[in-house]
Amino acid sequence: MNRPVTRPVTRALRGLAALALLAPLAACGGGSDEGTTTLTVYAAASLTSTFERLGQEFEHEHPDVEVKLSFGGSADLVTQIQEGAPADVFASADTATMDQLSADGLAAGTPQDFATNTLEIAVPPGNPARVTGLEDLAKPGVDLVVCAPEVPCGAATQAVADRAGLTLHPVSQEQSVTDVLAKVTAGEADAGLVYVTDVRAAGDDVEGIEFPESASVVNTYPIAAVEGSEHADLARQFVDLVLGDIGRRVLGRAGFGTP
Repeated sequence: MNRPVTRPVTRALRGLAALALLAPLAACGGGSDEGTTTLTVYAAASLTSTFERLGQEFEHEHPDVEVKLSFGGSADLVTQIQEGAPADVFASADTATMDQLSADGLAAGTPQDFATNTLEIAVPPGNPARVTGLEDLAKPGVDLVVCAPEVPCGAATQAVADRAGLTLHPVSQEQSVTDVLAKVTAGEADAGLVYVTDVRAAGDDVEGIEFPESASVVNTYPIAAVEGSEHADLARQFVDLVLGDIGRRVLGRAGFGTP
C-alpha cells in the first residue's frame, strides 16, 4: 500500500526578533515549538496545491497551530485512518470513499461536499501520439496511464469509458492522480486521464485535451472531521474554512467546481 506524501505547512512564526532567525528552519519543516498544536489533515492527492494554500491560511488565523498535510489516493488514506493513523480531518475525491469512513463510524458528523471535478486528458508537450479525444486512448500504440479502479479518479475513468462504449488498455494503473500525471510529465506515457485541476496545476509540463464525455461523470469531494480526533474543535474549524468563502475562492481559482 502506498503511503501518502506528507507536507508540513510552514506555520506563522511569532515574534519579530525570532522571525528573522527561525524562518529558514521553518521553511525546511523544522520541529514544532513547545505549545504548538499539530492538526493532521488527510486529503486526496488532487487537492495538494489548494490544501497547501488553505493550510497556510489556517496557520495564519491560528498562530499556535501547525497544519500537517498528508496527500495520497483517497482509498489508501481511508485504509490508514481505519488502521489507526492519527488524522484529524479527511477530504476525499469522491463520496464513495468517504462513505467507507462513515460506515466505520470514523467520520465525526455528516460529511460536507465542498468541490467537484471532472476528467481531462493530459499529454506531454507537443502531443507526440496526436491524441485528440477519448476514443484515441483506446487505439493500439497509445501508451495510456490511468488511476487504479479503487481510486476515485480510476472509478471516474472506468465510468467515462463505459458510457462511451470504449475498452481502455492502460500500460499502468496508479494509486493516485498525481502518480498518473508524473508519468506523463516524465515522458513515460503518451497520455493520462487526470482531473481538470491537475492539468491546470501542471502548467507547461503537460497539454490538456478536453473531451465532451467527461461531463457525464462528475466527482464530488466531501470533507469531515475524523471521529476521535484529539483536536476536534480545530478540526471542525478547518472544515469550516474549506467550506467557507476562502475555501471556495482558493478552490475556484484551481479549477474546481461547486457542489
